Amino acid sequence: MSGIPESHRDLLSAPVATFATIGPDGHPQLSEVWFLAEDGTIALSLNAVRQKVRNLRRNPACTLFILDLANPGRYLEIRGDAELAPDDDYAFARRVGAKYGTDLRRMDAPGESRVVVTIHPIRINAVDLSA
Repeated sequence: MSGIPESHRDLLSAPVATFATIGPDGHPQLSEVWFLAEDGTIALSLNAVRQKVRNLRRNPACTLFILDLANPGRYLEIRGDAELAPDDDYAFARRVGAKYGTDLRRMDAPGESRVVVTIHPIRINAVDLSA
């Protein structure tokens, strides 16, 4: 992904990230999420009924925060706008599930669906307070 310095690209393979959206009351809502960084993009697979998705439908502003668990003074903050696309056939969800060794369908109730949330960066902050 362009804009991320080489010094922080390893964080794109981190196990989890914190995802922030803007709630209906105007305050941030944060959740730990699984993500994929591939083909120059960062995307999430989210259940379409979750509050995060409702927040993004109303306001696409979001932030993905990836902390270096071995060095908490080092992190990557990706601020941007989210693009939502249906994942009715679970094609993207299968790729995310493969990364994490699970079937995301098992996390969804009957009749629920998933969306692919692609983050389009507006600002990238790569921080290393230990340097």
